[in-house]
Amino acid sequence: MALFGKLRWISRRFTTLAATPLRICVVGSGPAGFYTAEKILKAHKGVEVDIVDRLPTPFGLVRSGVAPDHPETKIVINQFSRVAQNDRCSFLGNVSVGSSVSLPELHEMYNAVVLAYGAESDRTLGIPGEELGGIYAAREFVWWYNGHPDCRNLAPDLTSSDTAVILGQGNVALDVARILLRPTMELAKTDIASHALAALEESSIRKVYLVGRRGPVQAACTAKELREVLGIKDISIQVKQADLVTTPADEVEMKNNRIRRRVYELISKAASSGHSPPLPGQRELHLVFFRKPDRFLESEDRSGHVAGVRLEETTLQGYDLGKQIAVGNGVFEDISCGMVLKSIGYKSVAIDGLPFDHDKGIVPNVGGRVLADSFKDVPQYETGLYVCGWLKRGPTGIIGTNLYCAEETVASISEDIERGVLTSNSTKPGREGLLQLLDSRNIRVVQFDDWKRIDTEEKRGGNLKNKPREKLATWEELLQVARK
Repeated sequence: MALFGKLRWISRRFTTLAATPLRICVVGSGPAGFYTAEKILKAHKGVEVDIVDRLPTPFGLVRSGVAPDHPETKIVINQFSRVAQNDRCSFLGNVSVGSSVSLPELHEMYNAVVLAYGAESDRTLGIPGEELGGIYAAREFVWWYNGHPDCRNLAPDLTSSDTAVILGQGNVALDVARILLRPTMELAKTDIASHALAALEESSIRKVYLVGRRGPVQAACTAKELREVLGIKDISIQVKQADLVTTPADEVEMKNNRIRRRVYELISKAASSGHSPPLPGQRELHLVFFRKPDRFLESEDRSGHVAGVRLEETTLQGYDLGKQIAVGNGVFEDISCGMVLKSIGYKSVAIDGLPFDHDKGIVPNVGGRVLADSFKDVPQYETGLYVCGWLKRGPTGIIGTNLYCAEETVASISEDIERGVLTSNSTKPGREGLLQLLDSRNIRVVQFDDWKRIDTEEKRGGNLKNKPREKLATWEELLQVARK
């Protein structure tokens, strides 16, 4: 009661302002958040937008998810920076919704809240041995080599074995394989985190197994990503010829999907042109199809640490286009390894006060409007609450996918403004009210000018090492530089 009394006081404090604008808070500063903010600002000249993020750095997965050897993908940061420097927009970093400020509090202070904080957890396999040391989510590994402060101390085991197993064959899995196998002298020219580069330089990993439940026709990667990993210098590509045999259902899939056909052709060509067996000392990429993990095997020498993966052979069932499913056939084989990376999907996390579908890992919504009760025949919406990005549709698509996702959500917001569902008649304190509340809780907000200090320092450090930037990879470093 005291909390909401304080919020009402903050709200009354701002009722004297003339021509009060509509105030919208976007939670999450990745592509979904920035595209949403950009489109709101363009569509509504009288709206103010605040972008809140729990990290002291903006740009979400563009900074912490895009591979360091894909600088062209990060150019979108320039566009997002222009949005953040719009007079009607602000970036408020180091603000965690759920601990720094609650969702009901944001709802009280803003006319609308758009949740676009993505997926910061991981799906699990639910098989024996998943808790063993040496098994990591691919997300954690990606965050580690990209300098995300939450994974600075991950310290993945790269020296106890020459073999790593990656479960999954999507683009993230291929990114991870490429970072493990690519010569470190090439990675040294990128913005890879220095602690990761140092560990990779000492890595013993020479063999990487990319394991998929289905066949090469159903591999979830894009041709571009596959071409890159197959093109690593001096690498041996290993594929079982039996896995390349296609069925009539596979032929239908390839006929109707150009990407599927191109991926299959690339794999087939790599399999036919590779050295068999590999040359001495040559790094190896094994593309393993029609296998699913059954259990993880514990080391006899290192208690609590993984020593291998037991895989079960699969066959595909069903003839619906693109919906053949992998079913185990009871035949097993083991792969010895010292590290496993699970690239089986990201998962969004619920926050208090937010409707959430735990099975799908999304917020129930229609066109970006959050559903108050997803089980009713007639949709009932949470007034002023919207969703965008992975939290809206699940962890799928590329950066550009969020552009279209944001367009749909902003269209819903615009409709609600036109219908009078969202109105500035009831004055909301917005940014100033939020900053007052955070200040009362001794939370140091990192604004965009503070981020520019971090950016300048990282680029200065990178210039000394002939790389784009030297990322600050701990919370302490980031906040210290932001405060200068």
